[in-house]
Amino acid sequence: MSALSILLVEDEDPKRMHVTRYVEACAPGVAITTAKSVNSALDALQDRAPDLLLLDMSLPTFDVGDGEPGGRPQGFGGIEILRHMSYAGITCPTLVITGYEAFPREAGKPVDLTQLRAELADEFPNLFKGILHYNSTFDEWKVELKRMLDALNLPNEPTA
Repeated sequence: MSALSILLVEDEDPKRMHVTRYVEACAPGVAITTAKSVNSALDALQDRAPDLLLLDMSLPTFDVGDGEPGGRPQGFGGIEILRHMSYAGITCPTLVITGYEAFPREAGKPVDLTQLRAELADEFPNLFKGILHYNSTFDEWKVELKRMLDALNLPNEPTA
């Protein structure tokens, strides 16, 4: 059986490295591919659907680089990726890992994680499997991520 393949979509280097190290510690041999923007995530998903998608919600349109600011920041870039997956028939379980506890809507009123969880579950019932709040100061995100990974019963599921 091949290694569990995970696509981690995260634009912030420290968070991406932290999540990668934790998942690799839980599941030695896991194959983690990373993307840093909406477009690079869509490219990676077109190549091959992973066994699991770990998705940030707030992403730049393009990868940020020397002289490239990443295009328009997208507070709901993760939703754009999920919509593309849904339209393209790309299916894989998706866990949202976000550093924000609420997201501003264009109309002004913020959306908290409870409301966002309900909206994502309603719009993407075949993709969305959960959302967790990432805070590098505390380990609650690790406990929650491990619980979610265990609940998915993925191939080559990590054991603690």
